[in-house]
Formats: sequence, structure tokens, C-alpha cells
Amino acid sequence: MDYQLIWVLLIAVAVFAYVTLDGFDLGIGILFPFIKNPKNRGRMMNTVAPVWDGNETWLILGGGGLYAAFPQAYSLLMTAFYIPVFTMLLALVFRGVAFEFRFKSKNHQKHWDFAFSAGSIIAAAMQGAMLGGFIEGIAVENGRFVGGAFDWLSPFSVFCATAVVVGYALLGTGWLIMKMEGDFQGNLRRLAKPAVIWMAANLGVVSLMTTYVNPAYAQRWFELPNMLYLAPIPLVTVGLLYWLWHAVKKREKTVFGITLGIFFLSYLGFGITLYPNIVPPMITFRDAAAPENSLAFMLVGAAILLPIILGYTAYAYWVFRGKTGDEGYH
Repeated sequence: MDYQLIWVLLIAVAVFAYVTLDGFDLGIGILFPFIKNPKNRGRMMNTVAPVWDGNETWLILGGGGLYAAFPQAYSLLMTAFYIPVFTMLLALVFRGVAFEFRFKSKNHQKHWDFAFSAGSIIAAAMQGAMLGGFIEGIAVENGRFVGGAFDWLSPFSVFCATAVVVGYALLGTGWLIMKMEGDFQGNLRRLAKPAVIWMAANLGVVSLMTTYVNPAYAQRWFELPNMLYLAPIPLVTVGLLYWLWHAVKKREKTVFGITLGIFFLSYLGFGITLYPNIVPPMITFRDAAAPENSLAFMLVGAAILLPIILGYTAYAYWVFRGKTGDEGYH
């Protein structure tokens, strides 16, 4: 395994860690409009108060790693997705401020609730829109982006935006079912049922539309013998969705775990579809990589930094494990 492949795998892991860890706490904000009781909203926020800012570390690691290891890809993608990237970052900042102020501002709590929810929905939607635009491909000529500022906006990217919002909402519901109990947990189970159906429909439509966007994607999945090798991914995903539907009714920890499994298989399918391109449809990760000596030098830093991040993340989740009450962490 060479340095280029190691770095593309490290960045893929960082992005997946961000999607799943920040995904469920964004999901809590997405669920706010369905939860009217201020006390229950406070309990929802308490479940992520000790870990939500640590979850966003992976976004910095993924973005920073892309900038350092694949500078050409970073330059092209940032130029192509300038508007959704900065909209997402502003939404995350807006959401973070609301998170802190809500606990202190009793007179304007409703306004901060709205800000928290809006920031969560917009951030998730922008991530989904970028995913759709990324799959459709970036217009590049002679190593430079030659598209327009709104090329990322299309019916497909809008559909991907809704799919990510629903997926994060389901992750958040699974997390809350695990952390809550009593009547409120029952309400969350009822919310999860339509989300499972909606996510299953979204996964099917996005998967089929992805193969329609680029004939090369369809060949990878539907030509023999690839079709036989890759068939376990959609088949296991369908099995997990069926299991999730039944787990929602009576399980606690299983709902969140199964949803993570579905996210992993979707992410794996996404990676297989695009490999080896880092800027679809033409630029591979090897074309966009930094010099070998730079990649080797940065790998030393990553070898020191990653265990530290994994260690404090695991410790935070261990310390605040179990059910969450009304006591709060602010």
C-alpha cells in the first residue's frame, strides 16, 4: 500500500466518522419541529452536549487532510462548492451559538430553538446537495474548474439533500431511543417508523439515479462479474432495513447500531462507485496527490494525532454513557 492510497483511505475514514458522529447530533436539531415540549427538547440537547463539538473534529480532519494530501482536488472542489460549503459552515456556527445560548436565555428560548433546528437542517441539506453535485461530476478543463457557481444545484442534488436530512433524522432518533426512556421514548419510536420508510425509498431512488447519471457507474454495478461480487452490499442493506423496521418497535440500542450499519454500506457503495476518482468524473486521487515526500512527512503527524483524537472521543462517550436525565451539562 503506497502513501497516496493510505491518505485517501484516511480521509475516507475521517469523512465517514464525521457523517455518522455529527450526523446524529444534527439529527436531533432536525427532529426539534416534531417535539413541542421544551423540557424534552432540553433533554435531547443534553444527550449530545458533552460530545457535539468533538464530533466536528472529524470535519476539520477530513478537510485539512484533503487540502494537504490532495491540493488539486481541494482547490477544484472548494471552487465548485463554494456556496454550499460556506452556507453549511455558517449554519454550523449559527447552530453552535444557539446550542450554548438556549440554556441561558429563558425569555428567548423559542428563538434559539428555531435557530438550532434551522442550522441543523440547513447544514445537513447543504451536505446532501454537495453529495449530489459531487456524484454528477465537476466541470474541469486543463486542471481548472470551468463550471458556474450554481452547477451543484440540480434536481438530483436537491433529492440528495432531502435524503441526507431524513437519514440524519433517523440517526438522531436511534440515538435518542437509546438515551431516553418512558413516554418520550415511545414518541420517538413512532417518529422513527415513517423515517425508516422514507430513508429506504431515498436509498433506492438515489442508488438508481446514480447509475443513470454516468454510464461508467452503471457498468461497475451491473456488468458481470462485478454484479456478483457487489450484490451482497444492496442485499445486506435491504436486510438491515427490514431488521431496523422491527427493531424500532421494541429495541433500544439496536436501532442506532443498525442505522450506522446502513450508513456504512451506503458509504461503501458510494466509494466503490466513484473509485478511483477524487474529483468525478475524470481526476483520480493519484492525479491530485501531493508529492510522495510530503505525504510521508504528514503521515508521521497523522500517526500521532489520530490515536489522540480516537482516545478522547472514546473516553467522552464512555464517561457520558447510559440514560440522560434533566440535569444538563451547561
